[in-house]
Parts: sequence; structure tokens; C-alpha cells
Amino acid sequence: MARLLPAVAALTILFLILGEFVETSPAKFDDPLRSPVDSLCHQLIVPAGYQCSEITIETKDGYLLALHRVSSSHPTNAGQRGLPVLLQHGLFMAGDAWFLNTPEQSLGFILADQGFDVWVGNVRGTRWSYGHKSLSEKDKEFWDWSWQELALYDLAEMIDFIHSATNIKLFVVGHSQGTIMSLTAFTKPEIVKKVEAAALLSPISYLGHVDAPLVLTMVSMHIDQMILAMGIHQLNFRSDWGVSLLDSICDSRINCDDLLTSITGKNCCFNNSRVDFYLEYEPHPSSSKNLHHLFQMIREGTFCQYDYGILKNLRVYGQMKPPAFNLGNIPKSLPLWMAYGGNDALADMTDFAHTLKELPSTPELLFLEDYGHVDFIVSINAKRDIYDPMIRFFKSFGNFSGAASFLPPTMVDVNSALVA
Repeated sequence: MARLLPAVAALTILFLILGEFVETSPAKFDDPLRSPVDSLCHQLIVPAGYQCSEITIETKDGYLLALHRVSSSHPTNAGQRGLPVLLQHGLFMAGDAWFLNTPEQSLGFILADQGFDVWVGNVRGTRWSYGHKSLSEKDKEFWDWSWQELALYDLAEMIDFIHSATNIKLFVVGHSQGTIMSLTAFTKPEIVKKVEAAALLSPISYLGHVDAPLVLTMVSMHIDQMILAMGIHQLNFRSDWGVSLLDSICDSRINCDDLLTSITGKNCCFNNSRVDFYLEYEPHPSSSKNLHHLFQMIREGTFCQYDYGILKNLRVYGQMKPPAFNLGNIPKSLPLWMAYGGNDALADMTDFAHTLKELPSTPELLFLEDYGHVDFIVSINAKRDIYDPMIRFFKSFGNFSGAASFLPPTMVDVNSALVA
């Protein structure tokens, strides 16, 4: 039975994706003018006692992204802004990932309480962002992107905006896909010059040694290519049909702890009693092209741009194979701090060693033998194990009291605009 689990789970995921044809997405994702009470600020952050504002920024290719700014209401920090730090989430997640546990356990709250000026990113397609200036989520063109665009457009715009708003270099924290976005963006001089230092949790760039059983089964079944061939452009696991099916499977057919383990590796330290709460927010949509790009990397063992096939590669790139992203272009002067786990089936240690070999600098490393992929954002012990050492790393740079606290005239508070 255990041998059948990955194949059954892979087919289940395919059926969940097919649910996109059966049911529509949740209303709060489809509505580009949702009420402020449906925002991340009002659902998770303000109720916990923290100050939060929401801003919309526009990427160069027209996507409208929600960027949240969080600060502590603690008397010692109220009204002050520390050094800016941007939190960049992973695949099928959004900015809520940093606030899913208690304030004492969630990185977004912890950083705010430590006096940081916390900015929370949400990439295109996630439910907190606001669509596109001209495209609808129902248009296939809306979903024509992968992590490559998330790095060079979404993350680049977030970094540029925060740097302009605060007039100071920022820290970047990424998890999972947020790390591949960060590493890619840092190869570009015009982006990395605005970054003071970065902390990468479950860092990935090369994926050739991923050993997650479910992921490998999906790769071997070419599910990514099947999805694209069927004309499915949006991966939405939160349709009513999909949620009902997953609930049914988890209740009676598959142990969902085992299902998660088959994707991420065995997670040591997250609170199983909060899974239902996590599922109120996760997963978020992504694109089929994004999944295909990641699976290309697993099959080829490369860290390259999207592979369109020989003919289109010639048109797009001027060469038969997609160009590689060169980690050697990341400045040696950029301080990096990286935390990785012994049970992480997605950020494999062999691939991680490959990444380290190509970096010009020698990052500070933290190895946690028992940690799986999800532990890095929802472990009940993450503050002690990860966040406290990371914060010490950040606090070794600059003077907190010298950071800016203003909002420039070009910044639009979306909550206020929607209320008006």
C-alpha cells in the first residue's frame, strides 16, 4: 500500500486540478475590488494586535501585487520603523504563510516585535494580489509565467518599491520558491544593489536530486505536460470540488500527514492541530507553466530559464537551449544566511551543495537535521531554531534607529482607497 501512495496522490492532485473546469475559484480571488475586510491585514495581522497597511504596486508587465507593511503595536516599538525586511513566500503560498502560527511563533510578527519594518510580498496569481491592469484571471495569457517572471518582475518591483519608500537597502527573506526567486534576482546588478543582506530558508536553485516520492511520481508521469496539453493554465486547488475531494481523501483513504511527507519530506515540528486553520489560507493558485518550469529543472538538473523547445527557444533566446542563470553573478559582497534541513525532500543537500559551490561568497549556514520543508515556516520551535539566529545576523548590519519611517507620495494605501 505504501508503494501505491505516491501514484494515488499524484492522480488525486491531477483530479484536483481538473476541478478548475468544474468549479470557479473562491469569490475573494476572482474579485479584483474585494472589500478591505477580506485583506490579509484585516484577517490575520490587525486582529493579532499589529499595525498593517496594504499597498498595490504594478509590475512592468502589468500585474497588480499586494504589498503589506507590518509593524508592532508594542509600546517600545510603536511609531518607529526599523530596517526594512521583505518576506517572500514559496510555491502555492502567499504572504499569509508568515503569520499562520501564534505571534510568538510566526516570523512576520517576530520581526515586527524586534523593531523591523516588515514588508510582505504576494506574487501574481495569489488571492491577496489584485490581478492585472488589462487581463482577467480567466484569460490564459494571465497565467503565462513561471518563477522566472516572479523573480525578474514581481520580486524586482517589490525590492525597488521598498527601497524607494524607505531610502535604505533592505533585507530579503525567502522560503522555497522565494529563494529561487531571490537568487535569480540577485544575479541582476540593478536589483541586488538595493539589498543589504538575505536569509534563505530551504534554499533551492538546482533541483536534480529532489527525492520527494510524490513529486518524482508526478515528474515521471509527465503530469505537468499533460496539464498544459489539456489547456489548463491555472492550478487552483481551492475550488469547491477540489476541497471536497481532498477532505474526503484525507478523512478515509490517505493519511494526509503521509501525503504531505511524500511532497516535502518528514516535518518534525509543526502543530498538527492547526492543519485545518492552515488550509483556510493555503494553498494559493499558481500557473501550470510554473509547475512545468520546475519539473523541467528536476528532469534536466539545470538552473535555467524556461525551455520552450528548440524552435521557440531560437526565437526567444536566439539559441536552442534556454540560457542558464549564473549564480557566479551574485556579488561576493552580498551577505547571505541560509538554513536547510536534513529531512527536506525538495531542497536536497546534494543540490544545495551545488548551489554553494557556484556562489562567489561563503554564506553563513544553519543545518537542522530533523527539519523538513514546511518546518521552516510553521515549526513551533522555529523562533529558537531559526528566527533568533537569523535576526542576530540581520542585526549585525546598520543602525535600526536610522531607518526611514515615511510613506512617499506615490504610495497608495489600498484599504483607504477601497473604503473611499
